[in-house]
Order: sequence, then structure tokens, then C-alpha cells
Amino acid sequence: MQPQKPDKIDLNMEYICPCRRNGQLIPITLTEAFGCDRCQQIFVVEENGYVLEQLSTTYPYKRAWRWKGNNWQIVQPRLGQNYLPIALSIIFVLVIIWLPLALRLANSSNIIAWAIVALLLVILPALMVWLTYRR
Repeated sequence: MQPQKPDKIDLNMEYICPCRRNGQLIPITLTEAFGCDRCQQIFVVEENGYVLEQLSTTYPYKRAWRWKGNNWQIVQPRLGQNYLPIALSIIFVLVIIWLPLALRLANSSNIIAWAIVALLLVILPALMVWLTYRR
């Protein structure tokens, strides 16, 4: 079965709200946006009329949907917008693999310097995640 192609969003039609199924999206006059009559969210039309994007959001990345004729399909964020798995994998590699190896190879006089370097390398991805997800 082939996946259904997304339909272009008509700015003059009413749609169901992608956040809450009991709401209706109503076009906002003189804009390329919709407002929900239940959840009071505002959605804008992006990517040449094929993607509906939530305007005000508390998520670290913007939520977006494509219209499939009778329902909305969530548009997954790109890898560049999702820093958490990347940062966690960097921390995992540094703590689980590199730190014990560095501690084993370091002689007793350099062990504090190696531990400080390892700690800084672990804090850097954590700082990156914190800066990305704070609002």
C-alpha cells in the first residue's frame, strides 16, 4: 500500500485541530494562518502550503503536521533539530569508553589532569542540551 500524498492546505477551508480532535481550525482573515476554536492555538501554513506549523509552543522544536485528506500526519523533526540523542550518545562514549581508558593509561601524576579533561568533555554536551532545551 502506497503512502498517501499530502494535500495542499486550502486557506479558505475549516479543518480539525491537530492538537485536539474536538476543535476546529478556522482561517484567520488576511493571513496564512488558522486558529483553533477550542485550544486557542495559532497555526501557520509553511512549505508552499503543505505543512501546518504550531506558532506558539513550549516544545524545543516546532510541531508541524501535513494534511492527508481527512486527518493530520505529524512531520518528524530533522536530526539537526533533535540534539538530545546526539548529546546522550556523546556523553555515553566519553563516560563509558574514553574515561576508563584514559584513567588506565594515565600515570599517577597525571590522573587529576585526565579527570578534569574528561569532566569538561562530559559537561560540554550537557551544556549544549541545556542551552537547546531551555525557554
